[in-house]
Amino acid sequence: MGKIFGKIILTGTGLLGLVVFLYAGANTVRYIGATPCTEKPPVEEGVKVLKVCDGKTKVIVGVDGLKPGEMMPRETAEVVAKLIWDKYHEMTESSVQPQKEIVIAHGKEEHTKRDMMIWDTELKKVIDEGYKWFHSPEIGTSGISCDMCHPDASNTHPETYPKFQTQLKKVALLRDMINWCIENPLEGKRLNEDDPKMKALEAYMISSRKSKVLSPGKH
Repeated sequence: MGKIFGKIILTGTGLLGLVVFLYAGANTVRYIGATPCTEKPPVEEGVKVLKVCDGKTKVIVGVDGLKPGEMMPRETAEVVAKLIWDKYHEMTESSVQPQKEIVIAHGKEEHTKRDMMIWDTELKKVIDEGYKWFHSPEIGTSGISCDMCHPDASNTHPETYPKFQTQLKKVALLRDMINWCIENPLEGKRLNEDDPKMKALEAYMISSRKSKVLSPGKH
């Protein structure tokens, strides 16, 4: 952690409330406040604005002396990271309501049965989509489908990735091997990492090995 040369705390009366200044080397790090994630953070000339959003609440920190897009020195970045999480945790643990009502996702409340049902339903949709593509020759052009070599994904062993793969001659992630199979025996077009089909295939394969111990590198 870089040395913090000074600390001044000022209590503000505006919407954003408490303001904190931390000095990290040549940069001044300021806690600007918290707003709903739907609101855009303030824009100030000569100030790099950083934010963390949990889906509902946005914690905003500003760094004087840096332009938007400019990388922070490590010393400054460490101060910013600590300040962001300190303020976030203060909000989640505080029993005092801020001037503008803020709801923190998950807070201290237990997940409801409705929450769990929604999450399980959404997960099942992705896994089912992965099952469809795993058993379909349409993901390639050769007529071969993934399940012809890996019935029900039983021997894909996603829990062993990352590991060195002789086919690729390098350390591979599960998605790398999925693409290798698509491009080779299936003679298809490789999928981008953010392709919904790739995410679905990974979800299906991982779900097929539920409760298996993670064992990266195992052959």
